[in-house]
Amino acid sequence: MKNLSYIVLALVFVVGVAACGGGAAVQEPPVDEQSTSSSGSSSAEMGTADSGSMTGDSMSDASAQLQMAMAGERPSTLRVHFEFDSSSIDSESRRIIEAHAAYLAAKPDVLVSLEGHADQRGTREYNLALGERRAQAIRRMLRLLGVDGQRLTVTSYGEENPVATGHDESAWRLNRRGEFMY
Repeated sequence: MKNLSYIVLALVFVVGVAACGGGAAVQEPPVDEQSTSSSGSSSAEMGTADSGSMTGDSMSDASAQLQMAMAGERPSTLRVHFEFDSSSIDSESRRIIEAHAAYLAAKPDVLVSLEGHADQRGTREYNLALGERRAQAIRRMLRLLGVDGQRLTVTSYGEENPVATGHDESAWRLNRRGEFMY
């Protein structure tokens, strides 16, 4: 019953933040001169949806994941994606993080590691810092949703563990991500 109270409280908070247009945003430093100035779109899973528009399927998937998470099942989407040189969380990523927060509320003994990643553009040091900011942005949102910070660890891999090895925007889009590791 206590867990249900936390879930309801978290959902009320999320709805309030969404209604106010709030969200986690981090001010980014200037891009290193070696970085290419290109903009990309973000998505919540495998780079398949544009950041500004959720399809009905994506919306229902996020809703279904939230309901499953509230029932104690781990969300199947373990990645959120970011715009180029950004650690801001978009609305689709927010829904995925909310589902993980609901799951963590239902499973108080579960620990999670949050991994931050970047594409290959920029220096190694800059990409490690960017990966850290991305993982910390996810952590901050989980904390705002009521997850105990002691249950969350943050690691940055920068550009070191790409999921796509190409040298074009479609590959870079997939590599700009944060991952939930249970």
